[in-house]
Amino acid sequence: MVVVPHGGPHSCSTSTFAPGIAFLASKYAVLLPNYRGSIGFGQASLNSLLSRIGKVDVDDVMMCTRYVIDNFSVVDGDRVGICGGSHGGYLTAQCTSQYPEFFKAAAMRNPVTNIASMITSTDIPDWCLGEVMGEYDQSLYCGPTLNQITKMYEKSPVSLVHRVKTPTLIALGMADLRVPPSQGLEWFHSLRSLGVPTKLLKYPNDCHSLNLVTTEIDHWLHIRKWFDKYL
Repeated sequence: MVVVPHGGPHSCSTSTFAPGIAFLASKYAVLLPNYRGSIGFGQASLNSLLSRIGKVDVDDVMMCTRYVIDNFSVVDGDRVGICGGSHGGYLTAQCTSQYPEFFKAAAMRNPVTNIASMITSTDIPDWCLGEVMGEYDQSLYCGPTLNQITKMYEKSPVSLVHRVKTPTLIALGMADLRVPPSQGLEWFHSLRSLGVPTKLLKYPNDCHSLNLVTTEIDHWLHIRKWFDKYL
């Protein structure tokens, strides 16, 4: 089975057709968890994720995954992968670092890995402050404080990267202004230094969504091959 947490985090997975997901589903069971903070469940549920990323969203993804393993005999609990982009990439990194023995393969696209460094280079610094601190007042913004940077680092996967054992494929749009390529590069070089199997895909003309036709085809083919190798 492949778990695919959505990005945002304030968006949601739906039952509409998605080519990449359909491609994965041609061989693997695919789980699309709508964790706390996803839209469609009311404002209180959406707001419940603010200042709690890396905890409640991870808890929900793991709860859904374990439920499916325990209740659907077709799913092999020893062959579970995880794949996500943007905040889904953040969750992929968090899950493989917090649960280093659970996932046998991972793939991420333009992942958020270090919010403390991302805030000074992203086009949405308000996202960093809002998701980590729970609030954001643009009129007061003059750069992150030491306290804010510390909390951002603590809620970032990079703080636990030393625990990762899962083979990880990383795809980056080198023109991404939302989650700069440095985020994925930091994760890639960290995994290499730890001896964790990893591979880096660079797409020089792509932005955050990696939606050029040739890129999308190449990207999903690599993801499928990666899971075929390690699951």
